[in-house]
Amino acid sequence: MDRKYLDPFINATLDVFEDFFQLTPSLKNPYLINRKEAYSWQLSSVIGIGGDSRGVVVISFTQEMARLLTSRLSTLPGEPEKEDILDTIGEVVNIIAGNAKKGLEEYRLVISLPSIIHGNSPDISWPGKHVPIVGIPFSIPQGDFLLAVGLENIIKG
Repeated sequence: MDRKYLDPFINATLDVFEDFFQLTPSLKNPYLINRKEAYSWQLSSVIGIGGDSRGVVVISFTQEMARLLTSRLSTLPGEPEKEDILDTIGEVVNIIAGNAKKGLEEYRLVISLPSIIHGNSPDISWPGKHVPIVGIPFSIPQGDFLLAVGLENIIKG
């Protein structure tokens, strides 16, 4: 897999976490995702990609991490509302995809609105079965999270 196509997503993720949450994620080793494997994440935010490529960008968290991240943004006392948590993770993937798109300017990419998938084993509609999906794991002191990217004809396994 050619790292130059992953770097815009990695850099965008690092920037979002540093700018919004004042956290510096550690990058772990990217790997190809097995589409049939069960996931341990409880919340995933998915954004579709169209234009010169077809694909997805997904960021996945545990419920607790999503709550902690939302709390870091909130100026209100107490626990964040479920709606605020969903808005936060939707906005995170939206910013990551939008900023990464700037790093892939040779392609005309269009991003969709984010959607949220709940559950311990989310049923994500990955692009075509021949499009490799790269899992990019990160770690922060509060735990791990996963960014997954699949772009037809751009990211190759």
